[in-house]
Amino acid sequence: MRSPEQHEVLNNATLASARYVCFGTFHLDLKKEELFKDGTRVKLQGKVYQALLALLQKPGEIVTREELRMQLWPPNTHVNYDANVNTTVNKLRQALGDSADQPAFLDTIPRRGYSFIAPIEFLDRPAAPQAPQPQLSSTADIHERAASLFRTAFFSKWFTAAAVVLLIASMLFGAALVLYAHH
Repeated sequence: MRSPEQHEVLNNATLASARYVCFGTFHLDLKKEELFKDGTRVKLQGKVYQALLALLQKPGEIVTREELRMQLWPPNTHVNYDANVNTTVNKLRQALGDSADQPAFLDTIPRRGYSFIAPIEFLDRPAAPQAPQPQLSSTADIHERAASLFRTAFFSKWFTAAAVVLLIASMLFGAALVLYAHH
């Protein structure tokens, strides 16, 4: 049985010797530092990419919040580490289409850190592209997509700005009606 240190060295060596890491419908090109889902590039910010690498180095094991902090920010960096680690992991979850409630890739270990729980495969060449399977969307899928789109729109700054403008316009129109009614 390997010690955790030997396991980490093995995973780091495997990660360093492989060019591609595949998990779920994703494949990560380590040389180009690009993530693809079903052949389509998924944009990852620098810290989000670094967090993914840190988690892939220890699949199935806990990567502590402190380990993430040390890998993502150099010593003497003055940031709110807790908030930034949370934000970075949330952005990674969003990019992977994962959720904290029902994780497929990133599991939260309360008060300790995170664990990459999906099976991974290290390859020297890109995975053979699979022909896309035609999918018939169920009504539930359509409703979930619509709800997701609404949540995204609702929290966007443009939606908020439009709501504020509409509120102000409504107030002005109401005031005009009141003034007109009194004359």
